[in-house]
Amino acid sequence: MIATLVLTAGLGTRLDPLTRLLAKAAVPFGDRTLIEHVLAGLSMQGVRDVVLNLHHRPASITAVVADGRHLGLLVRYSWEQPLLGSAGGPRHALGLLNSDPFLIVNGDTLCDVDIRALIARHNERRALVTMAVVPNPAPDHYNGIVANDRDEITGFVPRGRADGTWHYVGYQVVQASVFAALPDGVPAETVAGIYRELVAAEPGRLGVFRLNKPFLDVGTPRDYLETARVLRARNTSAVQAMNELAAPSIIWPDAQVAPDANLHGCIVAGPVSVPAAFVASGKVIVPASVATPEDRAEIRSDLAIFSIET
Repeated sequence: MIATLVLTAGLGTRLDPLTRLLAKAAVPFGDRTLIEHVLAGLSMQGVRDVVLNLHHRPASITAVVADGRHLGLLVRYSWEQPLLGSAGGPRHALGLLNSDPFLIVNGDTLCDVDIRALIARHNERRALVTMAVVPNPAPDHYNGIVANDRDEITGFVPRGRADGTWHYVGYQVVQASVFAALPDGVPAETVAGIYRELVAAEPGRLGVFRLNKPFLDVGTPRDYLETARVLRARNTSAVQAMNELAAPSIIWPDAQVAPDANLHGCIVAGPVSVPAAFVASGKVIVPASVATPEDRAEIRSDLAIFSIET
């Protein structure tokens, strides 16, 4: 099996204020974090050699992943300073990966992708890049990939103009040469940069691997709640690990909620204590210490209370 780079360096700004506490990949789902779910899925398909790139709150990832042995993996880390982007990150990690081609997986998306079939399709087409995609489920929300009937990528379009396009689900096989010519340590992007150039310079060399499967995207607090709901339905142990008195809310392991607190559709994150008779719906509750004067948040004692939609 080829080596895999899992992208976990991003700032996770859409998941704010939760990412003031942890890296996005380290947010908990019951008794496992998001990155542990991603890595367990890779391990089940025979992946053994994994590199994680790190930048934002790296200790929150390394503390739970360590060397990956508890997941049946060998995990190493590619440290980024500054943040290098979706192309600069792979370029910086090439020396650790020592694999051609290699797999790139987003650390904030869960999808059942047949990795061996994806690799086989990539090799069969002699592609430079092969991206796993599904029909774009929300063209006003997601950017789109345009592909012809030969599965060749012909362009990329922004959300709002993405009707009838494909949506990338966070798994791609790439040739090392795609990134090797980039200067190391310099930020660069794939879809917003070098992939557009490759589509023009080498038509037919970027392709799609079409799927018709659900995917879970932990982008915003609302997405996080929905992903937790789906995972709870799949895994009873995760249900038991959540605070059932506050269901269907997410309660982080270091948070405490009084038995008679009334929470619905909330995320309670960090070392906080929600008091008795507290009532909230559709809120993100974090320590007041992480709030700033610019935040649109209500401060109650030691709690900062954000709307889940902001």
